[in-house]
Amino acid sequence: MGNKKLGEIGIIGNGSWGTALAKILTDNGHSIHWWVRNEEAITHLRNRQHNPHYLTSVRFMPESIKPTNDLNAMLQSCDTVIVAVPSAYVQKVIEQADKSVWQQKNVISAIKGILPDTNLLLNDFLTANFDYDIKKYTSITGPCHAEEVADERLSYLTFSGLNDALTCAVADAFRNSTYLNTTCNHDIWGAQYASVLKNIYAIGAGIAHALDYGDNFLSVYITNCYREMYHFLQDHFEKVHPSNEHPDFHTSAYLGDLLVTCYSLHSRNRTFGAMIGKGYSVKAAMLEMNMVAEGYYAARGMQSVSKEFSIEIPIATFIYKMLWENLNASDGFLKLEKLMT
Repeated sequence: MGNKKLGEIGIIGNGSWGTALAKILTDNGHSIHWWVRNEEAITHLRNRQHNPHYLTSVRFMPESIKPTNDLNAMLQSCDTVIVAVPSAYVQKVIEQADKSVWQQKNVISAIKGILPDTNLLLNDFLTANFDYDIKKYTSITGPCHAEEVADERLSYLTFSGLNDALTCAVADAFRNSTYLNTTCNHDIWGAQYASVLKNIYAIGAGIAHALDYGDNFLSVYITNCYREMYHFLQDHFEKVHPSNEHPDFHTSAYLGDLLVTCYSLHSRNRTFGAMIGKGYSVKAAMLEMNMVAEGYYAARGMQSVSKEFSIEIPIATFIYKMLWENLNASDGFLKLEKLMT
């Protein structure tokens, strides 16, 4: 099953999310070029048709994947590139290829963070540094966990872009009648910032759980997190959104993704927060998880963004202080309690 608007499709990254996206596309009949940094994983994918480290139950037909560790060769083979590496590593990966290469591509962002060296969303980084045409850019947001995709449990993805034809083509490539529904909007900035913020708030939810706060408090905490997110995205709309279309912030890409990331046991940010609440250091929690919690880097980046836009995000700021300034988690949540309404 081809898609003329997308042409040849490539994926950068073979973590759990990149693997889930590869599953969706190949299940839908697309073949993919797949940049995988680890040579062992490439060999495993070629010989045994599954990722040895992430979502190991997912099997790929040999003819559906073309794994390689040669990024430039992969990019030359593709018209559309899905970026699915953690935000902390995105800039280093992107800068391995010439600007002219990226300018030719449809870019689909599947990262759920901001680039830590610049505190920019991927689309803004590409526009500022690569003279990139933003109408060739689409972002993917949830609510959707990789583990539930692997189990083919009904999931939802939201695609945001300024080019309706391209955004719909991307959504069509991922949609199937078995386990994946898709929706589209124009809100590149809002959907991505919501995804960044919900990861920070999910770390807080995990900390609260580890500190033995109950469901009653957690429901109030998430309500206040959503109010803060809404304030950031809607009350300061002109600062946050270079486009002028007001999206519906009460849809699943915003509220739904916040809820599932704060509540689900699949949420790595919630898990990371639970470890912090139990007394793990940040370094120890990262080593234990062996996965990147996007909210950790996002907490620092959003402090710079909030200062740039002059928008207060007090809950996210308290989480930042717990992660980056050694604020004791119990003390931090005693202060957070006073913000809850």
